[in-house]
Amino acid sequence: MKLASQIAKHFKEVHFGENWTGSSFKEIMEGVTFEQATTKVQDLNTILTLVFHANYYVAAVLKVFQGEALNAKDELSFDHPQLNSEAEWQAFLAQVWKDAEAFADFVELLPDDCFDKDFTDKKYGNYYRNIHGIIEHTHYHIGQISLLKKMLNFEF
Repeated sequence: MKLASQIAKHFKEVHFGENWTGSSFKEIMEGVTFEQATTKVQDLNTILTLVFHANYYVAAVLKVFQGEALNAKDELSFDHPQLNSEAEWQAFLAQVWKDAEAFADFVELLPDDCFDKDFTDKKYGNYYRNIHGIIEHTHYHIGQISLLKKMLNFEF
């Protein structure tokens, strides 16, 4: 078994389904409207904010895979673009799914001996930690989004 293929599969499943938790990012997002995505519930983050935040790290690491420098800052990870319509929301989601597909494709091509190597800098840990951290982070936020959806559907 090739480690990179297994990790890529795990990443893809949290985004698109068939993982052992029975929930995925794309499935959780099905039917979420622009209105729901941008509606504030008490002092919680909006669904839009959480989707942007979860994908922020995917997009940042994807750029590293594509040969760019790591250029991400935690304090910017909640600064989503202003969206004004259902069409913009749907285009935003399409980019999230495109980023996830590309990320999984790059992970699958990584040599198995890279996973214990530093990810851009020793302070960030190794490739394995970073990629699995993104998977765990995604699971965490799809749980939050699932609860927000239930709250919003109750309030509407």
